[in-house]
Amino acid sequence: MGLGTLAQVLRPLQDAFPADRHPALLVGLAGPDDAAVYRLSADVALVQTVDFFPPVVDDPFTYGQIAAVNAMSDVYAMGGEVLLALQVAAFPEGLDPAILGEIFRGGADKVAEAGGVIAGGHTVFDEEPKYGLAVTGIVHPDAVIRTGGARPGDALLLTKAIGTGVLMTAAKQQRAGHEAGLAAAVKSMLRLNRHASHLARAGQVHAMTDVTGFALLGHAREIAEASGATVVIDAAAVPLLPEARRFAAEGALTGGGGRNREQLGDRVRLAAGLDRVTVDLLYDPQTSGGLLIAVPESGADGLRAAIAAQEGACWRVGRVERGASVVEVR
Repeated sequence: MGLGTLAQVLRPLQDAFPADRHPALLVGLAGPDDAAVYRLSADVALVQTVDFFPPVVDDPFTYGQIAAVNAMSDVYAMGGEVLLALQVAAFPEGLDPAILGEIFRGGADKVAEAGGVIAGGHTVFDEEPKYGLAVTGIVHPDAVIRTGGARPGDALLLTKAIGTGVLMTAAKQQRAGHEAGLAAAVKSMLRLNRHASHLARAGQVHAMTDVTGFALLGHAREIAEASGATVVIDAAAVPLLPEARRFAAEGALTGGGGRNREQLGDRVRLAAGLDRVTVDLLYDPQTSGGLLIAVPESGADGLRAAIAAQEGACWRVGRVERGASVVEVR
């Protein structure tokens, strides 16, 4: 669902549950955050989220892994730790149960890697398979990291390269030579954001979100809007997955990328001279993307190095400046 449509359908819910009547709900519908946070005590708050989608790769085990990593990422984006998950699945009546079992096994594999447990779930019949998780995590109420809070002078770090949407589209279209790009995308999508989240929490970051369906520019816009500041993206510094530029240039683009561009509109300002392929990739919807982190300049190099040492790479992709709540790509 696009940014504009989502805001429209959520508006009645915001009116139905005013924040002053639910003081224990620390994070809910009021802002563009990645998960809900509910305070249980002075030291404990629950982090809850749900995410599911149709198959993005052919192998059912890998599909289950990717869907689980993607769902748990919302907890990590809030600075939380995963406790348990419920599986959410839809599948055709004629689907071989062994295939569904492999999807479930893939999801369970990643939940176990995260230190959590599968505690149940719900399934329905549907013509198109879908799978994901409802995830419960935990965080100290004072340690929640939100999408808002970035400050002028902050550096922006990104923990995963972008291009998964283009690369999966190239694979679906069976474009020549797609295999290497798809393998790189799958490797990235299977990596938990857990360790990067731990390091960010210890680094006293100001804001954080994970980059998923609204693309790098859409999620950067959420930080800008929630923080009341301008987010500047250095287009040349944004890391791309192998072969992403090639297939974007060939036209292996997603419908979601077009919707992102349309709905973000003039809330994203593109510098003159940016090439079309770069712009297309900045609007490319991501699956199980990395964390976009706003961190004080004084701690940026240390945090980037710490995440890179743990995860293999981390990139400085921009900064936060005073100004309107927009994204500027330079």
